[in-house]
Amino acid sequence: MSAAVRQIVQEHGRLAVDIATLADDASLYEAGMSSHASVNVMLALEDAFDVEFPDDMLKRSVFESVAAISSALQQLEAQAA
Repeated sequence: MSAAVRQIVQEHGRLAVDIATLADDASLYEAGMSSHASVNVMLALEDAFDVEFPDDMLKRSVFESVAAISSALQQLEAQAA
């Protein structure tokens, strides 16, 4: 899942650095992702994983890092199962 998240962030996150240089727990916001770009990342994640982020997950901390995004997606997939 982490590789898929990284690919989506690379395509939609508009980072100032190459995502390959970032650890899974590195802050995507510190790497240059704007709030607007995080919305684009969220929409791409919803399309790619066929999920919808509920309102209580629409906060900065959920999209802070590859690890946080992966964790949120795992929670959503567990709820759907």
